[in-house]
Amino acid sequence: MHKTPKSLRLHIALFGRTNVGKSTFLNIVAGQEVAITSPEPGTTTDVVEKPMELLPVGPVLFLDTGGLDDNSVLGGERIRRARKTLDRADVVLLVCESGYFGEYEQRILAAAGDRKLPVIAVVNKTDLMPAAPAFREKLRAGTAGILECSATDRNSRDRVVNELKALLQLVLSEEFRKPPPLVGDLLPSKGLIVLIIPIDIEAPKGRLILPQVQTIRSALDHDTIVMVVKEHEYTHALSLLKTPPDLVVCDSQVVMKMVAETPPGVACTTFSILFARLKSDMRLLLEGTEAIGRLRSGDRILIAESCSHHPLEDDIGRIKIPRWLRRYTKAELEFDSCAGRDFPENLTDYQLIVQCGGCMNNRTEMLSRLRRAAEAGVPMTNYGLCIAQTHGVLERVLVPFAGKI
Repeated sequence: MHKTPKSLRLHIALFGRTNVGKSTFLNIVAGQEVAITSPEPGTTTDVVEKPMELLPVGPVLFLDTGGLDDNSVLGGERIRRARKTLDRADVVLLVCESGYFGEYEQRILAAAGDRKLPVIAVVNKTDLMPAAPAFREKLRAGTAGILECSATDRNSRDRVVNELKALLQLVLSEEFRKPPPLVGDLLPSKGLIVLIIPIDIEAPKGRLILPQVQTIRSALDHDTIVMVVKEHEYTHALSLLKTPPDLVVCDSQVVMKMVAETPPGVACTTFSILFARLKSDMRLLLEGTEAIGRLRSGDRILIAESCSHHPLEDDIGRIKIPRWLRRYTKAELEFDSCAGRDFPENLTDYQLIVQCGGCMNNRTEMLSRLRRAAEAGVPMTNYGLCIAQTHGVLERVLVPFAGKI
């Protein structure tokens, strides 16, 4: 990996009316023309993403959205996509002009408040109209901080970036600063972890998938020795060890083989279950897993896969999980699927949601999906927990997390 994946970056969403200068502000922060700007309303047609390094904040991803008051033909869709951006935003930058803070801005404040997102007000075009004291007081009452600037003044870039970084450090949540661990707390210092990684037709050529790479990095960060094997080499690898490993992690699709071949006293789990804790709320996902036993014929299940790929003949989400669920429940179940950032607006038609591990999503977006499912009264689980339940090994692969969920 040449750079930090988007899913591990702080997501900063820019909102505001059309032509308030959101894209111009993004360009001055980036120090380059990453977003098209124009005096014509509605220039930003879709969410523009710009990854950056903002030290000492760290890797960030700016999300430049369309105008909130776009009345063009495509305006409704742009506004819908802009609002969906809130579901993955960690921080909101609400760009406005001095003296203009009305219905549209209040809607964003309310939506951000519902999600407990910090909002920084960016007062732009101060070269044309400086922010009046009364206006500043109004903003302070509803936001976590204020940044005043003229985004067309490139000479002010250093000041703007430094003030933005200072404000971000003030509003960053403790959860973002210290996210749940991946494997570090499951291993002793100088311990040994064995990773079982199938290399099959779905494995990206010459690469490992993101959860595997992240697990290796997390283990190395905690001074753990890492052994990587294919599933057919696992028992041979165990025979080479003088002492058993402290933890074994496998791809969910070979969980039965791993459990059968792992000595009873050795803790084991799957990559997807590790990500249930890292990316989401594992307690709630476990509660959702219990709903599998209550499924009946005619129930509808949503399979939500966050990466977009061409499904193969025996695709895990579209073929294998539905097959395993039907076999486990002995029920005639119906399945829908969504991919990428698509997630149905109406979830009430479903009796269960099975979400992938979410390596392509940031934690905020995964928790947002979990929140929306809870609001709709729909239980939610993830691939790893679902597969372990349907194969009868859930209790075994939860052993490493005793007292840590």
